[in-house]
Amino acid sequence: MDAAIETALALTDDAPFAQRVVDITTRGARSQQLRRIEIWFHNVDGEVYITGTPGARSWYANLLAHPEFTFHLKHEVQADLPATATAIIDPQERTEVLSAIVDGIDAIYSGHASRPEFAPVEEWIDRSPLVRVNFN
Repeated sequence: MDAAIETALALTDDAPFAQRVVDITTRGARSQQLRRIEIWFHNVDGEVYITGTPGARSWYANLLAHPEFTFHLKHEVQADLPATATAIIDPQERTEVLSAIVDGIDAIYSGHASRPEFAPVEEWIDRSPLVRVNFN
Protein backbone atom coordinates (compact mmCIF):
# COMPACT_ATOMS: atom_id res chain seq x y z
CA MET A 1 0.00 0.00 0.00
CA ASP A 2 1.19 3.51 -0.86
CA ALA A 3 2.88 5.40 2.03
CA ALA A 4 0.49 8.38 1.69
CA ILE A 5 -2.50 6.03 1.99
CA GLU A 6 -0.99 4.31 5.03
CA THR A 7 -0.46 7.72 6.67
CA ALA A 8 -4.05 8.77 5.92
CA LEU A 9 -5.37 5.54 7.46
CA ALA A 10 -3.14 5.85 10.56
CA LEU A 11 -5.14 8.78 12.00
CA THR A 12 -2.81 10.44 14.47
CA ASP A 13 -4.38 12.08 17.52
CA ASP A 14 -4.13 15.49 15.89
CA ALA A 15 -5.65 14.39 12.56
CA PRO A 16 -8.26 16.90 11.36
CA PHE A 17 -11.95 15.98 11.30
CA ALA A 18 -11.91 15.83 7.49
CA GLN A 19 -9.24 13.10 7.44
CA ARG A 20 -11.57 10.84 9.45
CA VAL A 21 -14.39 11.19 6.92
CA VAL A 22 -14.55 8.76 4.02
CA ASP A 23 -17.17 7.39 1.68
CA ILE A 24 -17.95 3.71 1.42
CA THR A 25 -19.72 2.01 -1.46
CA THR A 26 -21.64 -1.09 -0.47
CA ARG A 27 -24.02 -3.39 -2.34
CA GLY A 28 -27.60 -3.28 -1.07
CA ALA A 29 -28.55 -6.30 1.02
CA ARG A 30 -31.93 -6.62 -0.72
CA SER A 31 -31.76 -4.33 -3.75
CA GLN A 32 -28.28 -5.37 -4.91
CA GLN A 33 -27.83 -1.71 -5.94
CA LEU A 34 -24.57 0.07 -5.15
CA ARG A 35 -24.92 2.58 -2.31
CA ARG A 36 -22.37 5.26 -1.46
CA ILE A 37 -22.47 7.04 1.91
CA GLU A 38 -20.22 9.32 3.94
CA ILE A 39 -18.99 7.92 7.26
CA TRP A 40 -16.19 8.28 9.81
CA PHE A 41 -13.55 5.63 10.18
CA HIS A 42 -11.38 4.88 13.20
CA ASN A 43 -7.94 3.39 13.70
CA VAL A 44 -7.43 1.32 16.84
CA ASP A 45 -4.00 -0.24 17.33
CA GLY A 46 -3.27 -0.15 13.61
CA GLU A 47 -6.60 -1.68 12.55
CA VAL A 48 -9.23 0.30 10.63
CA TYR A 49 -12.85 0.13 11.84
CA ILE A 50 -16.21 1.55 10.85
CA THR A 51 -18.96 1.95 13.40
CA GLY A 52 -21.90 4.19 14.13
CA THR A 53 -23.99 5.35 17.01
CA PRO A 54 -26.24 2.68 18.54
CA GLY A 55 -29.07 1.47 16.31
CA ALA A 56 -29.73 -0.29 13.02
CA ARG A 57 -27.83 0.94 9.96
CA SER A 58 -28.44 0.00 6.33
CA TRP A 59 -24.72 0.15 5.53
CA TYR A 60 -24.13 -2.52 8.18
CA ALA A 61 -26.89 -4.76 6.80
CA ASN A 62 -25.34 -4.31 3.36
CA LEU A 63 -21.88 -5.32 4.61
CA LEU A 64 -23.25 -8.35 6.46
CA ALA A 65 -24.90 -9.53 3.22
CA HIS A 66 -22.05 -8.47 0.90
CA PRO A 67 -18.79 -7.90 2.82
CA GLU A 68 -16.79 -6.67 -0.17
CA PHE A 69 -16.97 -2.90 -0.61
CA THR A 70 -14.98 0.16 -1.65
CA PHE A 71 -13.41 2.48 0.92
CA HIS A 72 -12.96 5.96 -0.60
CA LEU A 73 -10.34 8.32 0.82
CA LYS A 74 -11.42 11.76 -0.37
CA HIS A 75 -9.49 14.57 1.26
CA GLU A 76 -5.71 15.20 1.25
CA VAL A 77 -5.17 11.69 -0.08
CA GLN A 78 -7.66 10.39 -2.61
CA ALA A 79 -7.97 6.69 -3.34
CA ASP A 80 -10.62 4.06 -3.98
CA LEU A 81 -9.56 1.04 -1.95
CA PRO A 82 -11.14 -2.40 -2.40
CA ALA A 83 -11.89 -3.83 1.02
CA THR A 84 -13.70 -6.57 2.91
CA ALA A 85 -15.65 -5.99 6.11
CA THR A 86 -15.48 -8.37 9.06
CA ALA A 87 -18.29 -7.93 11.58
CA ILE A 88 -17.00 -7.73 15.15
CA ILE A 89 -19.40 -9.75 17.28
CA ASP A 90 -17.15 -11.13 20.04
CA PRO A 91 -18.18 -9.29 23.25
CA GLN A 92 -14.60 -8.87 24.53
CA GLU A 93 -13.34 -7.50 21.22
CA ARG A 94 -16.37 -5.20 20.87
CA THR A 95 -15.72 -3.85 24.37
CA GLU A 96 -12.04 -3.17 23.68
CA VAL A 97 -12.53 -1.62 20.24
CA LEU A 98 -15.63 0.44 20.96
CA SER A 99 -14.22 1.71 24.27
CA ALA A 100 -11.15 2.97 22.37
CA ILE A 101 -13.32 4.50 19.64
CA VAL A 102 -15.64 6.29 22.06
CA ASP A 103 -12.64 7.56 24.06
CA GLY A 104 -11.13 8.81 20.81
CA ILE A 105 -14.33 10.58 19.77
CA ASP A 106 -14.56 12.15 23.21
CA ALA A 107 -10.96 13.39 22.90
CA ILE A 108 -11.69 14.87 19.46
CA TYR A 109 -14.56 16.93 20.84
CA SER A 110 -13.04 17.85 24.21
CA GLY A 111 -12.98 21.59 24.60
CA HIS A 112 -15.36 22.18 21.66
CA ALA A 113 -18.54 24.09 22.36
CA SER A 114 -20.30 22.06 19.66
CA ARG A 115 -19.65 18.70 21.31
CA PRO A 116 -22.62 16.41 20.54
CA GLU A 117 -24.16 14.19 23.18
CA PHE A 118 -23.25 10.52 22.76
CA ALA A 119 -24.77 7.39 24.22
CA PRO A 120 -22.79 5.71 27.03
CA VAL A 121 -20.10 3.29 25.86
CA GLU A 122 -22.13 0.34 27.21
CA GLU A 123 -24.91 1.18 24.75
CA TRP A 124 -22.40 1.36 21.90
CA ILE A 125 -21.11 -2.09 22.88
CA ASP A 126 -24.63 -3.54 23.00
CA ARG A 127 -26.18 -1.88 19.95
CA SER A 128 -23.68 -0.30 17.55
CA PRO A 129 -22.63 -1.78 14.24
CA LEU A 130 -18.91 -2.52 14.11
CA VAL A 131 -16.74 -3.86 11.29
CA ARG A 132 -13.01 -4.22 10.80
CA VAL A 133 -11.86 -3.09 7.38
CA ASN A 134 -9.48 -5.47 5.63
CA PHE A 135 -7.90 -3.93 2.55
CA ASN A 136 -7.63 -6.31 -0.40
